[in-house]
Amino acid sequence: MQALKYGIHAMVGFNVILAGWLSMHMLYDPEGWYYFVPGVTDTGFYNQHFIRDIGIIQGFIALAFAIGAFNVERRIELWAAATLWLIAHAVFHLWEVAIGICSASVIVRDFPAVSLPALFGIATTIWAASQAKDIAASRKAPAII
Repeated sequence: MQALKYGIHAMVGFNVILAGWLSMHMLYDPEGWYYFVPGVTDTGFYNQHFIRDIGIIQGFIALAFAIGAFNVERRIELWAAATLWLIAHAVFHLWEVAIGICSASVIVRDFPAVSLPALFGIATTIWAASQAKDIAASRKAPAII
């Protein structure tokens, strides 16, 4: 059980670090980010406003996972909200492949920064929900004398 907990913390840490780095890079140097991340230049023209908008979202994702790591009472809501955006982002990338905008090779290329954070978010949110359920059940259990 302890290994699972460490795994969950590693997933949360990954999402915090990745989203935090993306946020800082996109807000501070949107053009540098545009040319640095593989495949981004294939998706459309450079738009610093749009990139910074997404950078703000990434900052909120990093904060939601970071705050949820320490605030058990708000963990499920914070992680679930961040995960919903990550899922939508991953599904959008899959949709682009499905309708022929991108080739299937982008799924593998984008996996570490697009699909993996969503999968980690799903896993951590499910874990947080199960932990909350266990805590609630233990509070309702009668004391054994």
